[in-house]
Amino acid sequence: MLDAPRDFGPAPRAAVHSADYLRFLETVHGRWVDAGMTSEHVFGNVHPGRHMSGLPGNLLGQVGYYTADLACPIGPGTWTAVCAAANVALTAASHVLEGAPQAYAVCRPPGHHAFDDAAGGFCFLNNVAIAAQSAVAQGRRPAIVDMDLHAGNGTQGIFYRRGDVLTVSLHRDPDDYYPYFAGYAEERGEGDGAGTHLNLPLPEGTGDNAYLAALDDALQAVRAWAPDILFVSVGLDGYEHDPLEGFKLTTVGFARIAQALGELGLPTVLVQEGGYNVPDIGANIVSFLDGFMAGRGA
Repeated sequence: MLDAPRDFGPAPRAAVHSADYLRFLETVHGRWVDAGMTSEHVFGNVHPGRHMSGLPGNLLGQVGYYTADLACPIGPGTWTAVCAAANVALTAASHVLEGAPQAYAVCRPPGHHAFDDAAGGFCFLNNVAIAAQSAVAQGRRPAIVDMDLHAGNGTQGIFYRRGDVLTVSLHRDPDDYYPYFAGYAEERGEGDGAGTHLNLPLPEGTGDNAYLAALDDALQAVRAWAPDILFVSVGLDGYEHDPLEGFKLTTVGFARIAQALGELGLPTVLVQEGGYNVPDIGANIVSFLDGFMAGRGA
């Protein structure tokens, strides 16, 4: 069944993202145009370093402060698009919270690199975090498994000091791959969140069998956490022919990965993240969904 997204209003976004960051995303393109900037899209050219924490009033300074990299140009339709993507994830979550066994959220832009107060890696609002937070607000105990090629650094950051959400990410080793500064195995959470995050970095060229071995470790952690709802950040950019050339996962491999996730038997919200091989992305997502339903016994 295809379902148009519902409009959940600003509250779910505000439950995850800071008020000043949301205000920035909503208004920055208009401010950019009013300032007479020469480019159509908002781009920063300076970002705070490790020893800088000030929030300037200057427009260019704010663009740098609220964007972690140059992969998040902001255009006239960006705010509308990112709110719609968050609503897609929330709609899928609402179906599952209301009793559906699973739902798939086709989100664009993706979200797992977005922090509570910063965009990065094509991501502006963290769709899966917003959806998972909606489950927490209803007294549920979520786990998030991120299978995108890149570490889910934004999702990690949002929940890193919280003890009510388990976050697990399988990804290419950030020592030589984006996002570079997060996604290491020693990052396990802090404060109330100590022990509630698991990173499983994998080497370049990882294929189906090695990936599935790591996934088994991830799913053991999920079972130990005993969640009552599962969120999956579905990344297809680990595909063997994806232009990002990180892993060597096959179309059949995506079915095997999804089957293992389905076999957990949990109410599950699948939220689309990366995947950049346009000719094959349809076959890969169909394989993934078929594998997931096979894991359900359907």
